Amino acid sequence: MAQRRFFSSPLDQQRDRLDGCWQLECDIDPLILRARVLHGRGEVNGAAGLEQEVLPIV
Repeated sequence: MAQRRFFSSPLDQQRDRLDGCWQLECDIDPLILRARVLHGRGEVNGAAGLEQEVLPIV
């Protein structure tokens, strides 16, 4: 998490808020969250398979 500054600009505040949102890991698709968990565990093949599921069909 970003460290709090004594004096912060509005841009710094927005950046801190965005950092907080990323920490929550709120994504639209639960498959994306599952792929992140698998990557975190080092299960690269399982994560790659899930990432294939969320690719757009063109």
